[in-house]
Amino acid sequence: MTARPVALITGGARRVGRATALELARAGLDLIVTAHRSIGEGESLIREAASLGAATTLIQLDLADSDAVSAAASRLATTLPRLDVLVHNASTYEPSPLDRISAERIARDYRTNALAPLLLSAHLAPLLSRSALPGGGAIVAMCDIHALGEHGLPRPGFASYAMSKAALAEMVRSLARDLAPSVRVNAVAPGVVAWPEHAPESDAAMQKAYLSRVPLARAGTPDDAARAVRWLALDATYITGEIIRLDGGRSLR
Repeated sequence: MTARPVALITGGARRVGRATALELARAGLDLIVTAHRSIGEGESLIREAASLGAATTLIQLDLADSDAVSAAASRLATTLPRLDVLVHNASTYEPSPLDRISAERIARDYRTNALAPLLLSAHLAPLLSRSALPGGGAIVAMCDIHALGEHGLPRPGFASYAMSKAALAEMVRSLARDLAPSVRVNAVAPGVVAWPEHAPESDAAMQKAYLSRVPLARAGTPDDAARAVRWLALDATYITGEIIRLDGGRSLR
């Protein structure tokens, strides 16, 4: 994996992560994909990416295990010949009502959604800084329009998730300063591009209510998110520190 650019995508076996991996494969990149439990789907991704000409390495990794994340990142930093794009896609997402919240739940969300991306970025920054891509190396994080600090749209019952994703958004802004000029750091903040499988929004009535507040009157798709990631990673060579809202106009209401 030295002749072609290389992208690492966390949580790349399913949903938005899979669409992003395949979009980057179509753009001519080889892939490193992490998965926690979705190993079978990761193996399917390898076969599909191979049909696009991309070599793919699948790594089983629990991003909530900070020691494992540090060890994996250190190993990659010393063994990979190159890395050009790092996509922080994987995340936890489920309600956290205050009457049932726990310290472990809060810590797990933070470790997965904020700490793991920062650890990976810190370890892999030297590799990214040596990228030969026209815009240099790129980090793209997957944020959330509902968790952007004072510019977000906080939702009741999601405090733990929102806090962790807000930390990720601040990481984007901070690393854009820390890693300039050799690495650009940006994010995509979706509204809905893939309905949750096990959360209140999996209910059809709630989906209809949500879409009633979206000016474009429809949900996005994983491919919409994947194309935005690709643009930020490969084409937006004079953009850093930005969070692109991908929400059909939901933020306007």
